[in-house]
Amino acid sequence: MPQENTQPKYRQIADYLRRGILDGTYPAGQPLPSEEALAKQFGVTRPAVRQGLAELRASGLVEVIMGRGTFARSPHSRPSLTRPRGVRRTPQGTYAEADGITWTAHEEPLATRTDAPLALADLLRIPPGEPLYTYDALETAAPGLRQLHRTYVPFSVLVDTKYETEAPPPAPQLYTALSDLGHELHFTEYLRPRMPLPDQAQALRLPEGVPLLTILRVTHTPEDKPLALEEFHLPGNDLELSYPL
Repeated sequence: MPQENTQPKYRQIADYLRRGILDGTYPAGQPLPSEEALAKQFGVTRPAVRQGLAELRASGLVEVIMGRGTFARSPHSRPSLTRPRGVRRTPQGTYAEADGITWTAHEEPLATRTDAPLALADLLRIPPGEPLYTYDALETAAPGLRQLHRTYVPFSVLVDTKYETEAPPPAPQLYTALSDLGHELHFTEYLRPRMPLPDQAQALRLPEGVPLLTILRVTHTPEDKPLALEEFHLPGNDLELSYPL
């Protein structure tokens, strides 16, 4: 006689749907059974069904679309967007992203003065607390792409240049400005996933359970002297990044 399942009903519902999503019974993008159908199948109330679905939302396996229902999100499916990473120099002498996407800032980025926190000071090889020019922007591009973009430029990099008395432009225009100062530019990126903060999830319109991709890009000389640092926050739900090796 099979052993009776002693798990709470909501956990049984979550396990049942999880298995169905992972084995392809419920393909990515397809609707799951309704709350009413699941409640009848497991002999529970609809709040218990919602509790089971909440577990799957937190793990990124389902997405709830208001007015339409709950849809499967398979971790094995291919993302709809692949973005090549890198910076290239155009024949006109300007710099462009390798993915060719043109981003538009919601508001004109304004330079603010901040002090370098320990983690960024380490990457920029400057003392913690050194003043930085900082730009923040929420950027959008078609079709429906969003990213948060922050640029940091240490004051010490700008000594004896015209930018001692005026703020340099934000990236990507910053690359041309640094090049005009006589620097040969190279770039290194550091990538890590994490869960978003509430304001980041709201700005990027991230569903519950979707991670954030954080990219730190250091602009440096051939001698590996850091000149600037950028921080990108990208949605991690339907996106992959590619890097040439």
